[in-house]
Amino acid sequence: MDQVGQEIVIIEEISQILSETLELSEVFQRAMAVLTARLGVQRAALVLLDSATDELRTVASIGLSAVEQDRGRYSLGEGVTGRVMATGEPAVVGDVSKHPDFLNRTQARAMAEPQADGGETLSFVCMPVRDGDQVAGAISVDKPFVSDAQLASDARVLKIVAGLFAQTVRIHHQVQLQKDTWLEETRQLRDNLRDTYRFDNIIGSSPAMLEVLGTIAQVASSRATVLLLGETGCGKELIAKAIHYNSGRKDKPLIRVNCGALSPQLLESELFGHVKGAFTGAVRDKVGRFEAADGGTIFLDEVGTLDPQLQVKLLRVLQERELERVGDHHSVKVDVRVIAATNLELEDEVRKGNFREDLYYRLNVVTINLPPLRTRREDIPLLIDHFLDRYNRENQRNLRTISRDTLNTLLRYPWPGNVRELENTIERAVVLSTGEDFTDDLLPLQIRMFASQVRGDRADESIDGQCSKLAASAIRQYQVHDGEVYDMVIQQVERHLLREALKHNGGVKVRTADFLGINRNTLNKKVKDLEIVAD
Repeated sequence: MDQVGQEIVIIEEISQILSETLELSEVFQRAMAVLTARLGVQRAALVLLDSATDELRTVASIGLSAVEQDRGRYSLGEGVTGRVMATGEPAVVGDVSKHPDFLNRTQARAMAEPQADGGETLSFVCMPVRDGDQVAGAISVDKPFVSDAQLASDARVLKIVAGLFAQTVRIHHQVQLQKDTWLEETRQLRDNLRDTYRFDNIIGSSPAMLEVLGTIAQVASSRATVLLLGETGCGKELIAKAIHYNSGRKDKPLIRVNCGALSPQLLESELFGHVKGAFTGAVRDKVGRFEAADGGTIFLDEVGTLDPQLQVKLLRVLQERELERVGDHHSVKVDVRVIAATNLELEDEVRKGNFREDLYYRLNVVTINLPPLRTRREDIPLLIDHFLDRYNRENQRNLRTISRDTLNTLLRYPWPGNVRELENTIERAVVLSTGEDFTDDLLPLQIRMFASQVRGDRADESIDGQCSKLAASAIRQYQVHDGEVYDMVIQQVERHLLREALKHNGGVKVRTADFLGINRNTLNKKVKDLEIVAD
């Protein structure tokens, strides 16, 4: 094959490689392998400008070790490669040992002059890779010198190859820019999460909360399993996040699983994953939450509801730090910190036989009891201010001035839903507010009724008396309907209550549902079932 024919074959082969993949390092390796086979190239390098440091860096190579490639760094204008990048002009060197600007920065070449008895003369060709009007990089090759004609042919081929690489380098830069942007956004998100869940951001100065904060500050830096006990809505997930984001695992995943939200079969797959064909619908392998949390933390909420079979599998993970996917017999090692939470008394569940004793003791390494809101009432004003700030900001409202009576109501109310119920109450008040004053009319019905009862409202006493008389009358009237009395009386009361509430709110169901403190869908269903027609 003549020289021109060989050049055409080389270009066709490299063009085919570029059409198959756009991963920069792979493209370069395969393209330079063609030049090695066709032209006898010994070494080749792709140098790009690192915009962050203004340094020219070798990003891909052939014939260089990892250490030699890492040495391939230049300043703009430095050496032959640096000058090609600075000027955009190609460089063709017949004998590198006689070129004053050839640096041999990689130290991969023997730079002694060729010997008279037949030593090789090493040639070097470097071509700029352009991105529009800018020089984005350079491709260089070196090989034994054959002749001036062959060197000129090599330069022609490499110039065309450098032109073909321009698109690949452009895409590489775009991908790298997107990656850098994503990494920066991820870093900022992690920083924000760490700021959000700093210990001093957890609202509470009561002795009970100070004890909780002291415990989590001590336990966060360890890998100990933590068991969070407390009523629904008292902030167990917040504490779990605070432990994770103040631990050495803060840059790894925090995975939350609600153990009470799924059936045992689905939960097993969710926790431990499954292999293809393990059960009907398992059309592909699935990684479980434990594997997804590897290196980080898994938060098992409502752990007391776990099925006995799943309790056994969880015990193995805690003991052996390994698991098996559903339908698989191969063990997978995992490094996961477990934080579990429940609103059940696990000791009672153990005594009843509902929860394994050995699992309980594995979970009960460090136990943190979260106090209900009714036992730390001194924290309520701080929480109110915190939630007012958040929801005013989110809803562009300015609810600020809380009356003494309303504050007393909020302080005395027992808060069966704990902090979550308080948060929902404040959010509701902000959304319904039209000014700065926070008064009782912005509170849910059950809290307003509690306030009336506490204040000894006469109207409320009268209602209480009427309810007592109504109950006695209903029992006398419906006593012949043994076993149905409760449903019949409640339906009658609901029918009259809903009819009066609709009338009070002008027949507007959205306002009526809010007035009653029930969901709009619940109101619509009851109106339909009870066949209520608003007056």
